[in-house]
Amino acid sequence: MLNKNERNGTIAQAKGKVKQAVGALTGDKKLKAEGRVNETAGKVEAAVGRTKRKVGEAIAGVGNAVKR
Repeated sequence: MLNKNERNGTIAQAKGKVKQAVGALTGDKKLKAEGRVNETAGKVEAAVGRTKRKVGEAIAGVGNAVKR
């Protein structure tokens, strides 16, 4: 299940791709560049979310091992 960072990152990536496409179609270089920034920021945020989730899962696994 996606956490907040992963979800928001995925949404930001999608918005960035849409902005890039619209910028390319309209010839708006500023919008296209903004889209690239949004997409990159979304990738970073999603990566942070994945890392948080994996660390949480690892901690939960250690906790379960200790309980046994």
